[in-house]
Amino acid sequence: MSKQFLSHRQLQTQRLSPQQIQLMKLLQIPTATLDQRIQEELEANPALDEGVVHDEDPLKAESEKPEERTTEEDFKIEFDDYLSEQLNDDTASYKYNAKNYSADNEDKTIPVVVEVSFHEHLQRQLGLVKLRDEKKQAIAKQIIGSVDEDGYLRREPDAIVNDLAFSQGIMCEEEEIIAMQEIVRGFEPAGVGAKDLQDCLSLQLKRKISLAENEADDYDFEEEEEQSIEVLTKALKIITKYFDEFAKKHYKKLQRSLKIDEEELKTIIDEVLKLNPKPASTFGTTKEKILYIIPDFIIQNNEGELVLSLNSRNAPDLHINNQYKTMLNTYKAGKKKDKKEKEAVLFIKQKIDSARWFIDAIKQRQDTMYRTMYSIMQYQYDFLLTGDEKKLRPMILKDIADVTGLDISTISRVANSKYVQTEFGTKLLKSFFSESMQTDSGEEVSTLEVKKILSEIIDEEPKKKPLSDEKLKDLLREKGYNIARRTVAKYREQLSIPVARLRKEL
Repeated sequence: MSKQFLSHRQLQTQRLSPQQIQLMKLLQIPTATLDQRIQEELEANPALDEGVVHDEDPLKAESEKPEERTTEEDFKIEFDDYLSEQLNDDTASYKYNAKNYSADNEDKTIPVVVEVSFHEHLQRQLGLVKLRDEKKQAIAKQIIGSVDEDGYLRREPDAIVNDLAFSQGIMCEEEEIIAMQEIVRGFEPAGVGAKDLQDCLSLQLKRKISLAENEADDYDFEEEEEQSIEVLTKALKIITKYFDEFAKKHYKKLQRSLKIDEEELKTIIDEVLKLNPKPASTFGTTKEKILYIIPDFIIQNNEGELVLSLNSRNAPDLHINNQYKTMLNTYKAGKKKDKKEKEAVLFIKQKIDSARWFIDAIKQRQDTMYRTMYSIMQYQYDFLLTGDEKKLRPMILKDIADVTGLDISTISRVANSKYVQTEFGTKLLKSFFSESMQTDSGEEVSTLEVKKILSEIIDEEPKKKPLSDEKLKDLLREKGYNIARRTVAKYREQLSIPVARLRKEL
């Protein structure tokens, strides 16, 4: 049997302090949600206050580091020092750098848009239909409620029968559902209540043909109107009988099936492309949320020199609550100090410590963000000066970490979900990072540059005969970018560009 021995080993491990953890969490928060986080801290800690502190130097920065932890024993020794030193050195605003203010810092009120939602529009039309039977009214309302945000009714009649039975206790047959569906399918906009895209386009074409024929009956039938009805009729035939060929852009098959030339087919296809694949898209919906991107950084071009500033709209001035400092002063001035008073003051001191930690974390957040973005701006100076995506340099997280001296994970937290406003648009910080590849000449270029070249080639390709991925690969290699066909396909998909067959136009 082998003997077991006990031994001691010294290991060095790194543990994050509560302040560091708080900073890491704050770094991940974009400016758009920072104000909410500050409000949460203000509600949780009464020692933290907001607003401008008068009669103080706004550029004054606090250098003390808060204690890791305060105990009652430590309190007895450090209390006088705490009152004399820390109390009189109030925390100034973390907006200690003028660069932290943006030009549009003033309050801006966003007007409230009053709009009718898509389902409200359908309900109003239902009110114009004379349905005296309450059961039919209930069925129609259930159908309207089942229409999705695109304007489609994808639930089957038997499912709606079950919905009515379970939710309202109304028993009905599928035939009753289908009859009410037809009424809803006649509502505006045309195509509402369709079960799929093919059905939606068919409904719209039928509505157009009906309107054209009614106009022809009311007025003298002209040759132009007759041609219009003929085009619409052939378009309906394509959608109802040759939808698969239409969707896959098999134009030659369509020409042979309909016995028409390319010019006539183009006229018919153009008529189909005028239709709305999502009937509800023209209406507002309460389910949608309008998202406004608030940039975390602003870069301005000042006569050829880039100037960086932090957007601090959502970061109010923070300081220690004066009432809490008064409580400590009152305690110090008093002669009798019983146990309850000491416990109360210890609680106050801990709250003040927590407030100081938070203010310091906000300061460090602003400093870390500024250092990181400044390094990115210097690294991508040519692109940010010109807006030419081909001037984007290969850049990974380690490149910025080496320049700033910060950890890669810190750079990642700053780059995640943060935006910078430039004169060429608001950009996501992550979009500046890319891997590198080597050209035939040995030059290191960004993969973003290759994607830009690929996009330009596809934009200039002949639309009647789009380039295959193999041909795109050959053209890129001619320009010095030696990449494989599967890499071309990957970049094309990342750019949301379809395959050659689906890019074909007449």
